Amino acid sequence: MMRGQQHGFILDRQLNAESEPLIWLGLCELRVMNDRRWPWLILVPHRTDIEELFELTPLDLTMLTFEVNMVGQALKDRTGCTKVNVAALGNVVRQLHVHIVARSEGDPNWPGPVWGHGLREPYRREDLHQFAENIRQGL
Repeated sequence: MMRGQQHGFILDRQLNAESEPLIWLGLCELRVMNDRRWPWLILVPHRTDIEELFELTPLDLTMLTFEVNMVGQALKDRTGCTKVNVAALGNVVRQLHVHIVARSEGDPNWPGPVWGHGLREPYRREDLHQFAENIRQGL
């Protein structure tokens, strides 16, 4: 079991298939969305049967806010993006997770959303590792 992981926690199958683990932060596992079109990170709180932010305990919600801010700042610092988008949608993947996406003018579908735009373009393995290491250093 990963350090800090809640007993019985199982990562959603789609999140597991479309993203790669980066680092454990405390409440959340930080993952890299395997789509090279945007620098895109995902925070997954290791809590069982949680779909909505308001289902978290006050302490967990505070910790999630701290981790979102920390990751968002690192993403902005490391990519030099114009804007950092943060969203917890959950319409397709019900397990609570938070997307943190670096957006810049001229990127695919700017200024529209990243969801539902074209097909996912996986990283080359070495590029994924380089991006992950860049973010890790920023944290």
